[in-house]
Amino acid sequence: MINRVVLVGRLTRDPELRYTPSGVAVATFTLAVNRQFNNAQGERDADFINIVAWRQLAELCANYLKKGSQAGLEGRLQTRSYDNKEGKRVFVTEVVADNVQFLSPAGERREGSGSGGGYSNPPAGRRQDDFMNNDPFANDSRTVDISDDDLPF
Repeated sequence: MINRVVLVGRLTRDPELRYTPSGVAVATFTLAVNRQFNNAQGERDADFINIVAWRQLAELCANYLKKGSQAGLEGRLQTRSYDNKEGKRVFVTEVVADNVQFLSPAGERREGSGSGGGYSNPPAGRRQDDFMNNDPFANDSRTVDISDDDLPF
């Protein structure tokens, strides 16, 4: 089965960062994604899609994104339901983000955002720092030994 979502849009509000009782960070925000066609009035409509990010990715989104920031993300579609205060069943559809790219220029992001870039939740058992700070090709002038058998084409 495949459940992958790729979106590019702008945040409609600042991300809301909260923590679960066990201390896990969760950020929620809405992404406005323009449609590819014009409506009857000749204007472009947009879809407003709820996004959820967890753990360090949630903290990064809360620290570096703000209302109006452009972001690209990859994740999975999730539906859930709960009973509201009136006892009525409410269904929610949202995208759980696995990878977020900060697409706005650094000056348009929150202060202290640094160079930005993309961040994702690391695979189980790996730390986020392993992916953000350990570029295997950074400042390396060595040649890469690849034979023709290693190439996929």
